[in-house]
Amino acid sequence: MGHTHHKAQSPSHVGCGIVTCSDSRTQENDISGKLIMRLLKTEGHIVERYEIVKDEPSQIRSAIDQNIAISAIQAILINGGTGVSKRDSTYETVSTMLDKRLDGFGELFRFLSYEEIGSSAILSRSIAGVSSGTVVFALPGSENAVRLAMKKLILPELGHIVGELCR
Repeated sequence: MGHTHHKAQSPSHVGCGIVTCSDSRTQENDISGKLIMRLLKTEGHIVERYEIVKDEPSQIRSAIDQNIAISAIQAILINGGTGVSKRDSTYETVSTMLDKRLDGFGELFRFLSYEEIGSSAILSRSIAGVSSGTVVFALPGSENAVRLAMKKLILPELGHIVGELCR
């Protein structure tokens, strides 16, 4: 079977958890988290959980673990903390929790980012993979980066990835 056949048999509604990692974002000003939520819902996916945590490894790890523990959540979308500043710890935390990596996600995201923002794309440490049977995406916190990742990579493949995880 080819990828088009697999995609056709994939779930069209995926249960998702959204985690914003930020020391400054609140429910009122979390533009990127709300964008992820809106784009998921527009495509028919279900947002089961949404939270904002500080950019602290223990809080990020706890949020991921809590989402994984909810059987209705098949995908976790994290935004923020993927840069190279001293406070950015999402990459390190997520990478240690992955059972399988989806290296192509980060590679393609940086390629697409390069087309939009040039060499600054090398500062992105976006990552994706599977942790305890749940797909995890870690995106930058900027609205433009979230829109790019969601529209070009995540939304077109989300059901397909979850379908493959259930095989």
